[in-house]
Amino acid sequence: MGAQWKAKGKELAANAKGRLFSKLAKDIMLAARNGADPASNAKLRLVVEAARKVSMPKDTLDRAIKKGAGLTGEAVHFEHVIYEGFAPHRVPVMVECLTDNVNRTAPEMRVLFRKGHLGTSGSVSWDFDHLGMVEAEPAAKDADPELAAIEAGAQDFEPGHEEGTTLFLTDPADLDIVSRALPAQGFTVLSAKLGYKAKNPIAPDSLSAAELEEVEAFLAAIDANDDVQNLFVGLGS
Repeated sequence: MGAQWKAKGKELAANAKGRLFSKLAKDIMLAARNGADPASNAKLRLVVEAARKVSMPKDTLDRAIKKGAGLTGEAVHFEHVIYEGFAPHRVPVMVECLTDNVNRTAPEMRVLFRKGHLGTSGSVSWDFDHLGMVEAEPAAKDADPELAAIEAGAQDFEPGHEEGTTLFLTDPADLDIVSRALPAQGFTVLSAKLGYKAKNPIAPDSLSAAELEEVEAFLAAIDANDDVQNLFVGLGS
């Protein structure tokens, strides 16, 4: 959770794929503003690879690229906005949104944060590192994450969100370089994006079961908002 929160539970997972496709389509449209060819647009290439790995339909992917690149005649105006604050029990949260209407998103965030606390810009981000995050799985049994991190130029590594995966942490400027280098070190890249990692995450065992449930419910409600792309939470694994 210190890096990125993900929804838990069968009920939440049931709608996860549709929401994932929607989020990826936004990322694709935003990246495609700098060109529709993934070969010459590193940011687009990374998002397209992520979309293919989760089996996004090709027509949906192609439509998002064309729309973002302005090839369909439709205007795409997404604004990247980050909201900072605290979940219940002072758990720091950074909410990354892509919205076509900040005047809609801002009041929705204020309502969602009523059970926590919505802070001002910089009130929480100072306690997070802005990093490149490459999640990868070993393609060979003898793949060594420590050696791979050194050879690929990553700053650090830790267990990934999914069992058996590794999260390689990079300087933001090195995200594409590291993601390209990892396959030669025996790792298959599952996702690569910029994100935030808490410097001083709160230990989950410092909260009661009831308090953790409150935090989870708060995060799930925010994640359900259509404008929310990512949640970064200062809560240890």
